[in-house]
Amino acid sequence: MPEQFHRPVRRPSASFDKLVGASDSAEAQRVAHATASALLTRARDDESGKSAKRLIAFTSEHGIDDIAELWATATAVSLPGALWRLYLLQLAIHTDPQTSALLYERGRVELASADAVVAGAPVPASPEELVALIDTILRGVFQGDFAVALERAAAFCRVQVSGATHTADDYEATEPVRATELTARARRLHTYANDLSAAAALWRVGGLT
Repeated sequence: MPEQFHRPVRRPSASFDKLVGASDSAEAQRVAHATASALLTRARDDESGKSAKRLIAFTSEHGIDDIAELWATATAVSLPGALWRLYLLQLAIHTDPQTSALLYERGRVELASADAVVAGAPVPASPEELVALIDTILRGVFQGDFAVALERAAAFCRVQVSGATHTADDYEATEPVRATELTARARRLHTYANDLSAAAALWRVGGLT
Protein backbone atom coordinates (compact mmCIF):
# COMPACT_ATOMS: atom_id res chain seq x y z
CA MET A 1 0.00 0.00 0.00
CA PRO A 2 1.26 3.57 -0.61
CA GLU A 3 2.80 5.38 2.32
CA GLN A 4 0.89 8.66 1.84
CA PHE A 5 -2.90 8.73 2.28
CA HIS A 6 -5.56 11.36 1.85
CA ARG A 7 -7.31 12.46 5.02
CA PRO A 8 -10.34 10.24 5.59
CA VAL A 9 -13.77 11.44 4.55
CA ARG A 10 -16.20 9.92 7.01
CA ARG A 11 -19.63 9.95 5.45
CA PRO A 12 -22.78 9.60 7.56
CA SER A 13 -24.76 6.40 7.25
CA ALA A 14 -27.50 8.17 5.28
CA SER A 15 -25.08 8.81 2.41
CA PHE A 16 -24.79 5.04 1.92
CA ASP A 17 -27.45 5.39 -0.80
CA LYS A 18 -26.07 8.57 -2.40
CA LEU A 19 -22.49 7.87 -3.40
CA VAL A 20 -21.64 8.75 -6.98
CA GLY A 21 -18.60 7.46 -8.84
CA ALA A 22 -16.43 8.64 -11.66
CA SER A 23 -16.77 8.47 -15.43
CA ASP A 24 -18.13 5.28 -16.97
CA SER A 25 -15.76 5.45 -19.95
CA ALA A 26 -14.29 2.29 -21.42
CA GLU A 27 -10.89 3.20 -20.02
CA ALA A 28 -12.31 3.68 -16.52
CA GLN A 29 -13.94 0.28 -16.75
CA ARG A 30 -10.70 -1.33 -17.89
CA VAL A 31 -8.79 0.24 -15.01
CA ALA A 32 -11.49 -0.79 -12.54
CA HIS A 33 -11.28 -4.44 -13.57
CA ALA A 34 -7.48 -4.43 -13.72
CA THR A 35 -7.03 -2.88 -10.27
CA ALA A 36 -9.64 -5.14 -8.67
CA SER A 37 -7.96 -8.22 -10.09
CA ALA A 38 -4.48 -7.05 -9.10
CA LEU A 39 -5.53 -6.17 -5.56
CA LEU A 40 -7.33 -9.46 -5.01
CA THR A 41 -4.49 -11.51 -6.49
CA ARG A 42 -1.87 -9.73 -4.39
CA ALA A 43 -3.77 -10.20 -1.16
CA ARG A 44 -4.69 -13.84 -1.81
CA ASP A 45 -1.14 -14.73 -2.82
CA ASP A 46 0.21 -13.38 0.47
CA GLU A 47 -0.09 -16.43 2.71
CA SER A 48 0.98 -14.42 5.75
CA GLY A 49 -2.30 -12.50 5.64
CA LYS A 50 -0.50 -9.18 6.11
CA SER A 51 -1.72 -7.71 2.83
CA ALA A 52 -5.34 -8.51 3.66
CA LYS A 53 -4.96 -7.00 7.11
CA ARG A 54 -3.50 -3.80 5.68
CA LEU A 55 -6.27 -3.50 3.09
CA ILE A 56 -9.02 -3.90 5.67
CA ALA A 57 -7.36 -1.46 8.07
CA PHE A 58 -6.78 1.07 5.30
CA THR A 59 -10.42 1.22 4.18
CA SER A 60 -11.62 1.28 7.78
CA GLU A 61 -9.40 4.23 8.70
CA HIS A 62 -9.30 6.24 5.48
CA GLY A 63 -12.64 5.56 3.79
CA ILE A 64 -13.09 4.45 0.20
CA ASP A 65 -12.83 7.68 -1.78
CA ASP A 66 -9.88 6.55 -3.90
CA ILE A 67 -11.19 3.14 -4.88
CA ALA A 68 -14.66 4.64 -5.35
CA GLU A 69 -13.27 6.56 -8.29
CA LEU A 70 -12.25 3.27 -9.87
CA TRP A 71 -14.94 0.80 -8.86
CA ALA A 72 -18.16 2.73 -8.22
CA THR A 73 -19.35 2.66 -11.83
CA ALA A 74 -18.30 -0.92 -12.61
CA THR A 75 -20.93 -3.41 -13.68
CA ALA A 76 -22.76 -4.63 -10.59
CA VAL A 77 -22.03 -8.32 -11.11
CA SER A 78 -18.30 -8.06 -11.72
CA LEU A 79 -15.17 -8.30 -9.60
CA PRO A 80 -14.80 -4.53 -9.05
CA GLY A 81 -18.56 -4.20 -8.60
CA ALA A 82 -18.57 -6.87 -5.90
CA LEU A 83 -15.59 -5.36 -4.08
CA TRP A 84 -17.23 -1.92 -4.24
CA ARG A 85 -20.38 -3.27 -2.58
CA LEU A 86 -18.38 -5.03 0.11
CA TYR A 87 -16.52 -1.85 0.94
CA LEU A 88 -19.77 0.11 1.06
CA LEU A 89 -21.06 -2.37 3.63
CA GLN A 90 -17.88 -1.98 5.65
CA LEU A 91 -18.14 1.81 5.51
CA ALA A 92 -21.80 1.83 6.58
CA ILE A 93 -21.15 -0.46 9.55
CA HIS A 94 -17.97 1.26 10.71
CA THR A 95 -19.57 4.70 10.37
CA ASP A 96 -22.78 3.89 12.22
CA PRO A 97 -22.51 0.53 13.99
CA GLN A 98 -25.40 1.34 16.34
CA THR A 99 -27.91 1.66 13.50
CA SER A 100 -26.47 -1.39 11.77
CA ALA A 101 -26.84 -3.43 14.96
CA LEU A 102 -30.41 -2.22 15.46
CA LEU A 103 -31.44 -3.13 11.92
CA TYR A 104 -29.58 -6.43 11.99
CA GLU A 105 -31.21 -7.59 15.23
CA ARG A 106 -34.68 -6.54 14.07
CA GLY A 107 -34.13 -8.35 10.79
CA ARG A 108 -32.81 -11.46 12.51
CA VAL A 109 -35.96 -11.69 14.62
CA GLU A 110 -38.34 -11.04 11.73
CA LEU A 111 -36.69 -12.96 8.89
CA ALA A 112 -37.83 -16.56 8.40
CA SER A 113 -34.70 -17.83 6.69
CA ALA A 114 -31.19 -19.07 7.42
CA ASP A 115 -29.58 -15.80 6.35
CA ALA A 116 -28.61 -14.77 9.88
CA VAL A 117 -26.88 -18.13 10.34
CA VAL A 118 -25.06 -17.76 7.00
CA ALA A 119 -23.93 -14.22 7.83
CA GLY A 120 -22.50 -15.52 11.10
CA ALA A 121 -23.09 -12.71 13.58
CA PRO A 122 -23.50 -13.48 17.30
CA VAL A 123 -27.03 -13.53 18.72
CA PRO A 124 -27.77 -10.81 19.59
CA ALA A 125 -25.03 -8.84 17.86
CA SER A 126 -23.63 -5.71 19.48
CA PRO A 127 -22.38 -2.79 17.35
CA GLU A 128 -18.80 -3.86 18.05
CA GLU A 129 -19.56 -7.42 17.01
CA LEU A 130 -21.05 -6.28 13.71
CA VAL A 131 -17.91 -4.26 13.01
CA ALA A 132 -15.88 -7.39 13.69
CA LEU A 133 -18.22 -9.43 11.48
CA ILE A 134 -17.83 -7.26 8.39
CA ASP A 135 -14.05 -7.25 8.85
CA THR A 136 -14.11 -11.03 9.15
CA ILE A 137 -16.12 -11.28 5.93
CA LEU A 138 -13.58 -9.06 4.17
CA ARG A 139 -10.75 -11.24 5.43
CA GLY A 140 -12.56 -14.14 3.80
CA VAL A 141 -12.53 -12.23 0.51
CA PHE A 142 -8.76 -11.88 0.61
CA GLN A 143 -7.75 -15.09 2.36
CA GLY A 144 -10.54 -17.67 2.32
CA ASP A 145 -13.24 -18.88 -0.06
CA PHE A 146 -14.21 -15.79 -2.03
CA ALA A 147 -17.63 -17.15 -2.99
CA VAL A 148 -18.44 -17.96 0.63
CA ALA A 149 -17.44 -14.42 1.66
CA LEU A 150 -19.75 -12.97 -1.01
CA GLU A 151 -22.59 -15.24 0.11
CA ARG A 152 -22.11 -14.20 3.74
CA ALA A 153 -22.21 -10.55 2.72
CA ALA A 154 -25.37 -11.16 0.69
CA ALA A 155 -26.99 -12.90 3.66
CA PHE A 156 -26.00 -9.99 5.89
CA CYS A 157 -27.68 -7.62 3.45
CA ARG A 158 -30.88 -9.66 3.47
CA VAL A 159 -31.04 -9.57 7.27
CA GLN A 160 -30.56 -5.81 7.18
CA VAL A 161 -33.23 -5.47 4.49
CA SER A 162 -35.71 -7.19 6.77
CA GLY A 163 -34.71 -5.00 9.70
CA ALA A 164 -34.86 -1.76 7.71
CA THR A 165 -38.24 -2.65 6.20
CA HIS A 166 -39.87 -3.50 9.53
CA THR A 167 -38.33 -0.49 11.25
CA ALA A 168 -39.58 1.74 8.44
CA ASP A 169 -43.08 0.41 9.08
CA ASP A 170 -42.70 1.38 12.75
CA TYR A 171 -41.77 4.96 11.82
CA GLU A 172 -44.34 5.43 9.04
CA ALA A 173 -47.01 7.11 11.16
CA THR A 174 -44.78 9.28 13.37
CA GLU A 175 -41.58 9.95 11.37
CA PRO A 176 -42.36 9.53 7.65
CA VAL A 177 -39.04 11.02 6.53
CA ARG A 178 -37.12 8.48 8.58
CA ALA A 179 -39.38 5.74 7.25
CA THR A 180 -38.61 6.81 3.68
CA GLU A 181 -34.87 6.77 4.38
CA LEU A 182 -35.05 3.26 5.80
CA THR A 183 -37.14 2.04 2.87
CA ALA A 184 -34.59 3.43 0.43
CA ARG A 185 -31.82 1.71 2.39
CA ALA A 186 -33.72 -1.57 2.29
CA ARG A 187 -34.15 -1.33 -1.48
CA ARG A 188 -30.46 -0.65 -2.02
CA LEU A 189 -29.40 -3.49 0.26
CA HIS A 190 -31.82 -5.83 -1.52
CA THR A 191 -30.13 -4.99 -4.80
CA TYR A 192 -26.71 -5.53 -3.25
CA ALA A 193 -27.75 -8.90 -1.86
CA ASN A 194 -28.83 -10.04 -5.33
CA ASP A 195 -25.65 -8.66 -6.93
CA LEU A 196 -23.36 -10.35 -4.40
CA SER A 197 -25.18 -13.68 -4.70
CA ALA A 198 -24.87 -13.54 -8.48
CA ALA A 199 -21.18 -12.65 -8.19
CA ALA A 200 -20.61 -15.63 -5.88
CA ALA A 201 -22.23 -17.95 -8.42
CA LEU A 202 -20.05 -16.57 -11.21
CA TRP A 203 -16.89 -16.89 -9.11
CA ARG A 204 -17.60 -20.58 -8.54
CA VAL A 205 -17.59 -21.23 -12.29
CA GLY A 206 -14.65 -18.96 -13.02
CA GLY A 207 -16.76 -16.27 -14.66
CA LEU A 208 -16.31 -13.29 -12.34
CA THR A 209 -13.94 -10.74 -13.90
